[in-house]
Amino acid sequence: MNDTYYSHGTAADRWTRAHLFFDAKEYDKAARVLTGLVDEVPEQLAPRLLLARSYYHSAQLRKAETELRSIVERNPVEHYAQLMLGRTLERQGRGSEAAAHLRLAAALSGDFPD
Repeated sequence: MNDTYYSHGTAADRWTRAHLFFDAKEYDKAARVLTGLVDEVPEQLAPRLLLARSYYHSAQLRKAETELRSIVERNPVEHYAQLMLGRTLERQGRGSEAAAHLRLAAALSGDFPD
């Protein structure tokens, strides 16, 4: 498929297409669709979070980290982004850095260990 396939259609069409790719576990294709969408609407959380998840699941961990840091910078109380950032850092072998994000995610979600 050429690049116009990934950027073709309305934002709603591309959002739907990205979800279809993501649900089919074609994370790299979902990311290609979402990159343009995030560029168009950088303030919207959902496309940026799905892009970060697509990067994470396709083992593009540096890109996932970049997106997740952008999310938590704009919205530090977004607990799922904090959790994903912690998991992304863990996968990169950066456990001590991950711990703070994982603790914050737990606190924000009310999921405290017993």
